[in-house]
Amino acid sequence: MFDIRPVETDYVRHRAAQFRAQVERRLDGSLTEDEFKPLRLMNGVYLQLHAYMLRVAIPYGTISPDQMRTLAHLAQTYDKGYGHWTTRQNIQFNWPKLVDIPDMLDALADVGMHAIQTSGNTIRNVTTDAFAGAAFDEVADPRPYAELLRSWSTDHAEFQFLPRKFKIAISGGKKDRAVIAAHDIGLRMTEQGGKTGFEVWIGGGLGRTPLLGKVVRDFLPEEDLLPYVEAIIATYNLSGRRDNKYKARIKITVAERGLDVMRAEIEEEFLARRREFHGADREALRIFKDRFRAPSFRNAPVDGFEVERQANPAFRSWTDTNLHQHRVDGYASVIVTFKAPGQTPGDASAAQMRLLADLAERYGHADLRVMHDQNVALPHVHKSDLPALYAELKEAGLATANAGLTSDIIACPGMDYCALATARSIPIAEEIADHFRAVGLEEEIGNLNIRISGCINACGHHHLGHIGILGLDRAGVENYQITLGGDAYDIPAIGERAGAGFPAEEVVPAIDRLLCAYLDVRQDASERFIDAYRRLGPAPFKAALYPVAADA
Repeated sequence: MFDIRPVETDYVRHRAAQFRAQVERRLDGSLTEDEFKPLRLMNGVYLQLHAYMLRVAIPYGTISPDQMRTLAHLAQTYDKGYGHWTTRQNIQFNWPKLVDIPDMLDALADVGMHAIQTSGNTIRNVTTDAFAGAAFDEVADPRPYAELLRSWSTDHAEFQFLPRKFKIAISGGKKDRAVIAAHDIGLRMTEQGGKTGFEVWIGGGLGRTPLLGKVVRDFLPEEDLLPYVEAIIATYNLSGRRDNKYKARIKITVAERGLDVMRAEIEEEFLARRREFHGADREALRIFKDRFRAPSFRNAPVDGFEVERQANPAFRSWTDTNLHQHRVDGYASVIVTFKAPGQTPGDASAAQMRLLADLAERYGHADLRVMHDQNVALPHVHKSDLPALYAELKEAGLATANAGLTSDIIACPGMDYCALATARSIPIAEEIADHFRAVGLEEEIGNLNIRISGCINACGHHHLGHIGILGLDRAGVENYQITLGGDAYDIPAIGERAGAGFPAEEVVPAIDRLLCAYLDVRQDASERFIDAYRRLGPAPFKAALYPVAADA
């Protein structure tokens, strides 16, 4: 039966103490690396290319100022002074010493954080819209439902050894900002007959076999969420493949067995499991909804905001790109991008994390959100506070006006860190960003989603980029394939490979030709790259990428 208690501090401390003993055994040679591997993965510890890596869970991206300060402490004390935001709204520390990781876990436990289920073949961090509870188009705040799923799934005995890792996303807005189509389970909040519920997708995922999810239930009442999700995962747990890890995700199970077969088995399992909850999940949901009540919003003039916009072009540019519409008049959600010139995409220094904590307390109702695009949002900022907030961000180098633009690139760590990577991601992202800033085309190009992965595992979600870049090894030389037409949000789509790959030094010139061609063919400045691609098809863009082949 579902236990309505949250993940308790005592349990988190017990896990940290247990891991400390396991680390001691590894260090004194009592455990081999092969014996230690499953134990460290249960606690979010990977062995990367150069060092161990600790991935810390930030449930649905929501983090308090005190928790952010703890992350800053970990970065400064145990790492090289920074952490890396991930596409699952978590943070990774790439340089800790193994002997220090138990101390890191103890520090996390002090503020209610941990690294449980950030790795392994289990249910990973549940992600959602970074603007949850603030977005203007929200059907309902998705965080209570995400917390329900997190609390239920943590250390769930039946689902600790699934065929493969399992990822769930919830979209609370009418516009999907949680990329539900690319998840094992995607949940889109909706209403039917005055009731709140979910459109349920299953079988999405990227990697070497990218597939978009399919709708398995048009409408699921909110009170049935847990038993239905449990039925999906139980069905997958029994029918998913374990003979080949590359075919073990639910996307392959759905593709091989068929959606109708899976739906029938899920519905049968759902009817049986629904009786076992006895209403405990509904009571938990009531508690969680109360926990996520909106802050006390201010009703104050916004004249100063408008005056500053007119007087300060840099501030106006930042407000044009880095604000998201809030559901309350006089408020905005602020996107702080970690894609400034010369900055590794997604890296946050200890000083920057401490500043964000301070700013959230001064201006943002003590609320912070890690975004899946490796940025951070302050979801609730009164417009009268925006000039002061901007000034402090600018002084710290965090006021880059590029949210959603060419330089706001999602990039995996690539071969700079990852043992699985076959090519670099970070330097390519930096070169692209620097180039389009230098030639002054970023604002003219407008909204553009570029994503880069350093291997076929697609941690940079390149399949979903308007322009995707995949780094591969070709006879010892880094080679980069370009995909076009992917989309994570408006009309979910997997990008199509444009043609032969490019060596590293030719990637930026190729992207330059591609985007110059887009500027030539778009109907007007409001037509985004993805819109022009859908209207015209791939031909003009392939011709720009491969001009010699086009002329032949």
